[in-house]
Amino acid sequence: MPLRLSVLDQSPIAEGSTGAQALANSVELARRADALGYHRYWVAEHHGTPMLACASPEALIGPIAAVTSRIRVGSGGVMLPHYSPLKVAETFSMLSGLFTDRIDLAVGRAPGTDSLTMFALQRDRRTGAPDDFPEQLAELLGYLGDTLPSGHPFARLAALPGRPACPAPWLLGSSGQSALWAAEFGLPYAFADFINPSGAADAGRYRTSFKASAWHAAPEVIVAVWVICADTNEEAERLSSSAKMSFTLMQEGRLIPVPPVERALEFLDHARRERPAGLPMGGRPRRRILGTPAAVKAGIEDVAREYGADEVMVVTITDDGHARRRSYEMISDACSLHPQV
Repeated sequence: MPLRLSVLDQSPIAEGSTGAQALANSVELARRADALGYHRYWVAEHHGTPMLACASPEALIGPIAAVTSRIRVGSGGVMLPHYSPLKVAETFSMLSGLFTDRIDLAVGRAPGTDSLTMFALQRDRRTGAPDDFPEQLAELLGYLGDTLPSGHPFARLAALPGRPACPAPWLLGSSGQSALWAAEFGLPYAFADFINPSGAADAGRYRTSFKASAWHAAPEVIVAVWVICADTNEEAERLSSSAKMSFTLMQEGRLIPVPPVERALEFLDHARRERPAGLPMGGRPRRRILGTPAAVKAGIEDVAREYGADEVMVVTITDDGHARRRSYEMISDACSLHPQV
């Protein structure tokens, strides 16, 4: 089967622009991805940062699904520890009822923010939120599949508003623990290589430990990778400087909008000269696939083979919305996707 390509959108906010414009850019990019032949379009969840406008994926999925016709649309993801499983199930049931057979519900355990913002998101702030993700996930799947036992106190609440439609559940992760949960619950698994580029072994453990379920008969892996495609390798490297500066400062606790390329290049050049030899910038090393269409195609295929992935999800951050859109267009052409007429 040909390798599927998809989009993970974090709605980057360029310096001098606004969150509202970033959201409009996301809707327009989704429309373009639909026409270019990408398989699915997921929107992320991040809170409390001037860099990304993606605080509420469930609020963005509806507008995106409304302007597209073929592409699957979903969350990449919903950070379940912040929410009631029932509320998540009802929200995505409604989306599925409106856009039948096109809605994905990918959930994760990570907070998508810093500890202070995570605490601010809590409804009850008298104590820290419990670490009960597996129980939350089981309850969520019980609502979606209408499989809560008859004696369960919430059993009647599984009569969700969007029935008979149902979102397709996925588990997100960047660690071995999430891989084991995905295997135990019989869910398809999306691994964030752009966060942890050492996840191939975790994906392998997921496949070998997978238990077939009503949701999925066999293991399925998406690997999400950070990519920029341009006419030359040098231009792709240049465009990547904006995100590199943002992530370097983020590791130091300094949050900024995505800076313009020229300022980012100056910052990175100064940072390299000031940094002790051998010390990487921006914390842990990150994999970036950068270059011409041919180089990017080869890099994407290499990562897919490394993970044994059925699908690669491309995440791209630039300060220039046109360059980001053009990158996805060039990848589509290089990988022979099937544009819609």
